[in-house]
Amino acid sequence: MKTYNELYLNARGLLRQRGVEAYNLEARILVAKAAGKPVSELLRDLNLYATPAIEETMQGFLQRRLAGEPVAYITGTWEFYGLPMVVTPDVLIPRMDTEVLVDTAKELLVGKKMDARILDLCAGSGCITCALGHELPATKLVAVDISASALEICRKNVALNRLSSRVICIQADATASPPLGIGQFDMIVSNPPYIESGEIISLDGSVRDYEPIWALDGGEDGLRFYKSIIKYWKSVLRPGGWLLFEVGEGQAETVKEMLLAGGFETAETRKDTLNIDRVVLGRMSSQSAENYSVYGSF
Repeated sequence: MKTYNELYLNARGLLRQRGVEAYNLEARILVAKAAGKPVSELLRDLNLYATPAIEETMQGFLQRRLAGEPVAYITGTWEFYGLPMVVTPDVLIPRMDTEVLVDTAKELLVGKKMDARILDLCAGSGCITCALGHELPATKLVAVDISASALEICRKNVALNRLSSRVICIQADATASPPLGIGQFDMIVSNPPYIESGEIISLDGSVRDYEPIWALDGGEDGLRFYKSIIKYWKSVLRPGGWLLFEVGEGQAETVKEMLLAGGFETAETRKDTLNIDRVVLGRMSSQSAENYSVYGSF
C-alpha cells in the first residue's frame, strides 16, 4: 500500500511531465477526491496509508486527467468566488476571469441599490447568480439558460449555496425576446458564448473536447449573443439599470460601441488580473420610462 503522500507525489510528477501548469494543485485535488476528504484533511493525513480501493480510484482519475479531461469534471465540483459549485460536462467550468463580472456588479450596487433585482443571462452553472446572491443578501435573482440540463445544475448550485428562496431559474433563449411576465430588473449580467465559430477547433483540447460547445460558440464573429441581448433584453431594464457583459480578449471596444448604438447612455470597461478588458458595462438613461411594470412580488 502507498501513503497519500506517495499517491500525491506520483500524480504530481506525471501531471508535470504532461505539461499541466497547475500540477501541484491538481494532484492534491485528485488525491483528496479519491480519498473522500477535503484538501485540508488530506494535508493532515499525508503520511497515512491509502486503501487499495482509493489507490484504484486515484489511478482511474489520473488516467482521465492525462487523457485531457479537466479536473473539475473528474471531481464534479469546483470553486467560484469562494463558493462550492457542482460542475458537469453540461456546463462550462467557472473561471477566475468571470469573478471580475461579480466584482463590477458589487461595485455598482453596494451602498446604492442593495435590494436590486438581477437577471443572469446564459447562467450555465449559476456561478454568477450564486456569487451575487451570496455577496448581496438583499438581492433577488433570475437565472436564464436555454439548456434544461444546465438549468438542472444551476438549481443544484442555488440549493447548495442556500439561495433557493431568492433565486428562480427559467429556461429561455438569450437570442430571442424575453418570456412574457419576466418583469423588470435593475441589472442584467451575462457571460455569453463569445468564441468565434471558426476558432473553436483551435481551443485547447481540455476545453474543445470536454466543455459544451454550445456554451462557447458566439457565432461567426463571436458577437451574436451581445447583439441579441442588447436588441431584445434591454427592454426589461429599469431606468438607470445596468447591463454587464464578460467579453473575450479584443472584443471590448466593439461591444462598447454596440451598447451606445443600442441606446445605452454610457459604456465602460473593467480589466481582469492580466490587464485585459474583461467586462463591458452599459447604463440605461435614468429618466423615467413610461408604462413599464413590475410583474409579481419576487
